[in-house]
Amino acid sequence: MTTNDNTGKKTIIHADIDLEDLIPGFLANRRKDIIEIGKMLLANDQGSIESLGHAMKGSGGGYGFDEITSIGLRIEQAAKKQNPAEISRQLEALSNYLDNIEVTYG
Repeated sequence: MTTNDNTGKKTIIHADIDLEDLIPGFLANRRKDIIEIGKMLLANDQGSIESLGHAMKGSGGGYGFDEITSIGLRIEQAAKKQNPAEISRQLEALSNYLDNIEVTYG
């Protein structure tokens, strides 16, 4: 579950306690994805970007991060359309999201 009061505060993600050991690594890997997709953009490797977006789409919700699922879907679709500007926008959205979440467990 995600809550945000739109006052510039962190978005609170309430995650299952069973995922407490896994979530930090999951989020660190999404930061790595931003770097990797940036490199793929420079190489115009739309196929790899599409695959990584697809993987992100498939994994976000399982950890309780529905926004990562949505961003992954948009990255995947943008890569299919060979739209590097949209991919860049989604990378920025992912970075902003990661910068502004706070995970609580319970």
